[in-house]
Amino acid sequence: MEDKELNVIEHLDELRKRLIIVVVSFFLFFIIGFIFVEDVYKWFVKGLDVTLMVLGPSEIIWIYFMLASVIAVAATIPILALQIWLFVKPALRPHEIKATLAYIPALFILFVAGLAFGYFIIFPMIYQFLLDLGGDMFLTNFTAEKYFKFVFHMTIPFAVLFELPVVIMFLTSIGILNPYVLHKIRKYAYFVLVVIAVCITPPDFMSDFVVIVPLLLLYEISISLSKIVFKRRQKREAAAEAEYSQGEDVQ
Repeated sequence: MEDKELNVIEHLDELRKRLIIVVVSFFLFFIIGFIFVEDVYKWFVKGLDVTLMVLGPSEIIWIYFMLASVIAVAATIPILALQIWLFVKPALRPHEIKATLAYIPALFILFVAGLAFGYFIIFPMIYQFLLDLGGDMFLTNFTAEKYFKFVFHMTIPFAVLFELPVVIMFLTSIGILNPYVLHKIRKYAYFVLVVIAVCITPPDFMSDFVVIVPLLLLYEISISLSKIVFKRRQKREAAAEAEYSQGEDVQ
């Protein structure tokens, strides 16, 4: 009983250590992002037809904090993935350690790819559609806060959801998930993804459709990748069992 309690305490201490490293990394990247916010802001508004306004001093600090936070989150993802991997590493087999290590850079790459997809593909389409919808009826002026909230609603969810294939591959590789479970919960997953798409897009069918289709494709890609990882896992386990049986026969 005491050994079990010590084991739990050791795991909690290890978890606390990993969380501290992640939090410290986030704040360091946040400070770096805060320093370069002006450059990031200029890049975002480059080519924008209107000049963004602020309605008070609090909006200025809000822009600084939001842009610095996005930079910090993107930069912290590899650190977070590495700490999770180090935490579960003692429970992994040697081949699983090597296989799952490759997921760390993939998480960062897919997060950036999701941001790029949302910003360069989804955001311009929906932005232009809404401007055309307004036509000459309105005088178009945007506050910086409203504009960046709209940008983040069109990009951050995609950045997070683009992580789905790697997360599912990782969980499949360590035996928590398998493609049969993903098939079984497909209709529920579709429902959740549709709800997410409706929540992050303006209330029109075209915007919803443009966002829903990529999200459903992401889930299907995740299932296909899970099948590949699952089959490899089964082959390795079968080979290990065969090797073990041969060793028993020799004895």
